[in-house]
Amino acid sequence: MTENFAVIGLGRFGASVAKALYEMGYEVMAVDKDPYRVQDFSQIVTHVVEADSTDENALRALGINNFDIVVVAIGEDIQSSIMTTLILQEIGVKRVVVKAKNDLHGKVLYKIGAEKVVYPERDMGLRVVHNLISPNILDYIELAEDYSIIEISAGDYFDGKSLEQLDVRSLFGCNVMAIKSGKRINIAPMANDVIHKGDVLVVIGHNDDLLRLEKRN
Repeated sequence: MTENFAVIGLGRFGASVAKALYEMGYEVMAVDKDPYRVQDFSQIVTHVVEADSTDENALRALGINNFDIVVVAIGEDIQSSIMTTLILQEIGVKRVVVKAKNDLHGKVLYKIGAEKVVYPERDMGLRVVHNLISPNILDYIELAEDYSIIEISAGDYFDGKSLEQLDVRSLFGCNVMAIKSGKRINIAPMANDVIHKGDVLVVIGHNDDLLRLEKRN
């Protein structure tokens, strides 16, 4: 089980990640070169350190390789993001997750050894767009370039029908993975399970097919 994390960069994204991990009970070391940000975080995570993450000696002195996962959350400075990721690879950090500004930045990060690259601004933008074009969309997660998972609130089209009657797979090319009814979650829905208006469906599929389903709902 992962027990400790280091988060490098305490902008909005990094600060949010570090705080959430700490509140979930994990040991978190936060690193930033801005003394004011470091001071603000002195009581929020396990440890907070003022250091330049592009300085290999500074990262070695912190024992950064002892952490299970290191999150590089550096925002606008792409060069520092790439340099930090390279240094973490050199030091021998096992798992490195890095925030990317754009697709090209992300491709470079993968090539130099990042285990996972995240695009918080882009992903949030997609969530907002899907919510704007379809108020029934509660959440949106991009799995790959053309495939996603959505949470959709069942409207009139779904109300009172079973999965067999709806035949979502044949009509829309999507799969219903789970159904939430109030506090109850059905993670293995059967063909005869009936959906009611307001239930939340967790659906996976190609983006074009999900869009057709959204519009039908």
